[in-house]
Amino acid sequence: MALNLVTKSEYKTYAGIKSTNYDTEIDSLIPRVSEFVKNYCRRTFVDHMDPGSEKAEVFNGDVDKLILSETPVASVASVETSTDYGQTYTALVKYTDWVNDGQYIMPLNSKSFFDKRIRGYKVTYLAGYDDVPQDVALAIMDLITYYRKNDGAVHNQKSPGGGGSVQLEYIMNTNLPAHIKRVLDLYVSDYT
Repeated sequence: MALNLVTKSEYKTYAGIKSTNYDTEIDSLIPRVSEFVKNYCRRTFVDHMDPGSEKAEVFNGDVDKLILSETPVASVASVETSTDYGQTYTALVKYTDWVNDGQYIMPLNSKSFFDKRIRGYKVTYLAGYDDVPQDVALAIMDLITYYRKNDGAVHNQKSPGGGGSVQLEYIMNTNLPAHIKRVLDLYVSDYT
């Protein structure tokens, strides 16, 4: 289940909105902006922090370490191996077969290498934050405000040919506002 990164109550307090006039719009934007930020940062922040919501990732091996996509890693529940393409898995032993080194699962064998096996390794773990970092929450609330006040285009009024009519020119802008981008770039997960 994908969790929202801010609540309507948090946003309304931040934006100084006391009425319910904008609730439908806010309710629509919060999950969309939350999903956008998760995709942009390549992490979910809070979705895999509670027992029962562990992240399970499958790897093919042929690498010197398994790089976990969610960070920060809180705990690793299991590392398992399969010789039948992921049909069944057998648990590997922590500190005998593997060790967790932050975002990485490192092998502890004579080769220091995970053998090549299609769907041969599965790691189940908890990762993320107990609460969304405050700077990320602020960037999300600014982004919600941005989408509420703009339709994703830059508006420029200009008079074509000096006549009395005004033309509205739309220039599509694919960039995030700089102050939001700066914060989100700090949290982009690099697991390639």
